[in-house]
Amino acid sequence: MTDIAIKPVHIVGGGLAGTEAAWQLISADIPVILHEMRPVQKTNAHHTDKLAELVCSNSFRSDDAERSAIGVLHEEMRRAGSLILSAADEHRVPAGGALAVDRDGFSQHVQDTLEQHPLVTISREEVTGLPPEDWGQTIIATGPLTSSALAESIQTVTGEESLAFFDAIAPIVNKDSIDMDKAWFQSRYDKGDGSDYINCPLTGRQYDAFLDALIEGEKTEFKEWEENTPYFEGCLPIEVMASRGRRTLCYGPMKPVGLTNPHNPTEKPFAVVQLRQDNKLGTLFNIVGFQTKLKHGEQTRIFKMIPGLEDATFARLGGLHRNTFLNSPRVLDQFLRLKAAPHIRFAGQITGCEGYVESAAIGLMAGRVAAADTAGAIPSIPGITTAIGSLISHITDGADEQTFQPMNVNFGLFPPFEERIHKKARKAAYAKRALDDFQSWLDSAA
Repeated sequence: MTDIAIKPVHIVGGGLAGTEAAWQLISADIPVILHEMRPVQKTNAHHTDKLAELVCSNSFRSDDAERSAIGVLHEEMRRAGSLILSAADEHRVPAGGALAVDRDGFSQHVQDTLEQHPLVTISREEVTGLPPEDWGQTIIATGPLTSSALAESIQTVTGEESLAFFDAIAPIVNKDSIDMDKAWFQSRYDKGDGSDYINCPLTGRQYDAFLDALIEGEKTEFKEWEENTPYFEGCLPIEVMASRGRRTLCYGPMKPVGLTNPHNPTEKPFAVVQLRQDNKLGTLFNIVGFQTKLKHGEQTRIFKMIPGLEDATFARLGGLHRNTFLNSPRVLDQFLRLKAAPHIRFAGQITGCEGYVESAAIGLMAGRVAAADTAGAIPSIPGITTAIGSLISHITDGADEQTFQPMNVNFGLFPPFEERIHKKARKAAYAKRALDDFQSWLDSAA
């Protein structure tokens, strides 16, 4: 950089994504103005005014960089000089193979690091509208609890269909775990390409057992601040639909019409569960209409009752909770810029990634590409074979914008190998390829 004064990058939101973005920018000698509304404006989930407060669990999940996608993401972020990962390592507490932290020590570490840095200005104020162009480059990292005023401003620019306030999530299954000796590809009445869905047939007896399990399964409760958020009829939990009548699902998401089972063409299924492709790679399929409030253990048990899914592995399980996230594949470009206002980038959970580490990872990349722009360099993103690259690809163009939903990092987001690799060796192969390719990207970016 030259001695000419560099215009600061504004960051809205002092959570994990915002603080990581700030760290990446100041590591490139670029000044930052970090706007955090707490304690001026409180949220329903935070308990302190500290930056990078962990509002739920204190776990960053598995730290196994040889067989776990989240562990690979940890290692990539460490190699990229992540503040969030260095703070987590500094304040680690015993948790077996997981990376768990002393939450107070962790957030204090992040806050002290940024408060004491000469290139950081922390402004405790609520940003109530979309940042103006004269701010220059801006990163919005306000998370799932974005204030109503800012959310309304974002929605005005992106459109009514591009910002969700209630997160209805259907389970997502790894395609290679579906038993295609029982399931088959077909669209109802052969519409579209004729084979757009994977179909799992149920007999009447199987349907009744499945229905009873749905209705009796243990559900999660709404948090106090979510209780008055009504269900939308278009995204009712599957168990709520089931409770409305024994045959409701047969006339809804599980209707068997327009389908013929090639494994048993003479017997018409009583009901059919359909799975729809969820990413461009075709490695992930979501269970259509199965958003749910069932507890995760119950989901695994009950959904494996579906013929063809007995050995299913889940890239993510379902849920239904108050959230705020963009339809990122529709409104963001590959460098996380808002297409309608390119001076603004988004980072963190509001982009449709799920989890502490994933949010921080998107913040890391938002900070890096903003730094490249400020320096007049060409920004670059790691390839889709890496953990960070697969997340960025998913939220910018890899997911279907019609069915987009928040996602944790998982190996289902990685492109499959061209050569056949034994199932037991596959995770290790994904991890090694990811870290090798990420290191190559880091070296070239440097």
